Amino acid sequence: MCGGSSVCPEGFMCAVGDRRCPVQVTATDRLLGPDRQTRTMSHGTTGSGDDCSTEDANTGSGSRSGSGSASGSASASSSDAAFEFEVVPETDQSFENALSNARDGRRLSVADGIELLTTGTDVDGIDPARKEQVLELADRRRAEVVGDEVTFVANVNNNVTTACNTGCLFCNFKDPAAAFERDADAGDLEFDPEDRAFTKTPAQSRAIVEDAVDRGVYEVCSVSGLHPAFALDEEHREVLAAHDRPERVNYRPPEAYVTSPGTYVEQLRAMNVGGVHVHSMTPEEAYHARRGTDWDYEAVYRRLRDAGLDSAPGTAAEILVDEVRDVICPGKITSGEWIEAMEGAVAAGLDVTATIMYGHVENEAHRIRHLERIRDLQDRTGGITEFVPLSFVHERTPLYDRGLVDGGATDDEDELLIAVSRLFLDNVENVQTSWVKFGDEKALKTLNCGANDFMGTILSEEITTRAGGSHGQFRSFDDYVEMVTAIGRVPAERSTDYRTVRRIDPDDGPHGPTLGPRADGTPLLDDDGSRSRNRDRDRDRDREGAGGGRPVAGTDAGADD
Repeated sequence: MCGGSSVCPEGFMCAVGDRRCPVQVTATDRLLGPDRQTRTMSHGTTGSGDDCSTEDANTGSGSRSGSGSASGSASASSSDAAFEFEVVPETDQSFENALSNARDGRRLSVADGIELLTTGTDVDGIDPARKEQVLELADRRRAEVVGDEVTFVANVNNNVTTACNTGCLFCNFKDPAAAFERDADAGDLEFDPEDRAFTKTPAQSRAIVEDAVDRGVYEVCSVSGLHPAFALDEEHREVLAAHDRPERVNYRPPEAYVTSPGTYVEQLRAMNVGGVHVHSMTPEEAYHARRGTDWDYEAVYRRLRDAGLDSAPGTAAEILVDEVRDVICPGKITSGEWIEAMEGAVAAGLDVTATIMYGHVENEAHRIRHLERIRDLQDRTGGITEFVPLSFVHERTPLYDRGLVDGGATDDEDELLIAVSRLFLDNVENVQTSWVKFGDEKALKTLNCGANDFMGTILSEEITTRAGGSHGQFRSFDDYVEMVTAIGRVPAERSTDYRTVRRIDPDDGPHGPTLGPRADGTPLLDDDGSRSRNRDRDRDRDREGAGGGRPVAGTDAGADD
């Protein structure tokens, strides 16, 4: 126990207040078996992903070896850690009955979901023949619900800061906020695109988004660490500054840091460039934007919407079962708080997404309980536009470094998670797969397991890369068209909310976005990775002709209002 010192042994400020300290928490000790012997998860899971709040991810070559029976003891895949969970993958259902229910279109129960995800709790490991039955059924359901189009979006990630004291054990995106203080021995922490640790000012965020919109991008996804100087707006900053112990609500004034991130409202206004769709403010960030107050989530999201927020990512969900969260992210909001925030966002008039980050210490029953909570949330709100499975990328995370896991999800598990998500979430139309997490080849395979969305161009993707992902940070429209047509599907550009979809003719290349406020079908980048010369030339000409003013986009079909 650190006793509330200003800096904890792990380098985090003592700033969690009434939330759970990621260093002092005893959940991991409590859940570790007394003999610390390895007991693998009931059906052999490894972990390959991260969530840190973006919707993207890595590898499918998880190394969790061995499989056990559903004996009531679920645990991490580690050589020295075993977790005793109350929620375990045991059912009175059979695989055959669960598959029949799915085939007949009945709403699946938790027991059905567990049987499908495990390919039957009556067998050890994954049964290959049963797995193929589940995948084929999910692919047919995908075709019935959304057809053969594979959608993608022209987007850019603009993560504002890596400063964060939350201490999630699955995350390597964060840097202790103390390293950003003016008196820290950390060198120059002014933002540089090549820097590992950074904080961007609103002006720097605007410049990044302006450049992306000029290229044809029409969605900016922004998810960030919980910088102690961040506040919702100036009113919120006054409330935090007046707190009798500001450190207890994770607040330090902007003057304490080399670079101030401004407020959430200022960042959103800065990123709200020329009709671009701003997709930002996870439930965890919304909590940060209301800390120290009695404001409800709807009120917070209404202020954010008024500042330019168009939709909210449902990341920070991880696994919506608190006994798992107690291990992997004890400093984060609870499952109930995550759901409350999502309900507030929808009540404020925003679309939302939903995610799961799996393949670490959880078992199959936890995953299905998570899907049940997402389905129930959608029943109540109708606001979820897509579901995004995020496979845990383990290589450079504290969970891996501390020996709590020894890998990520296996290929079988990744495919089954996507397939069962399609079958279980009967009220969510779109299921996303990820070339960032899986790589191109495996991601294409999952498009035949129930997924229909292929993410976006992602001009920058720091979170998965820092966790150990190795599948690149950009895909062009030509890349998408080539990959999608190779599996016999139809490539289609979409808006963030899926309300506008444009089929792309593979023979009419080169391909670029057309739905953005400044998009004209020109590729986002030239072959050498530089800005498209044609778009630069045409834009300069248009601006000269308009006396230096901003040109009107030639094709604005489907730009988000």
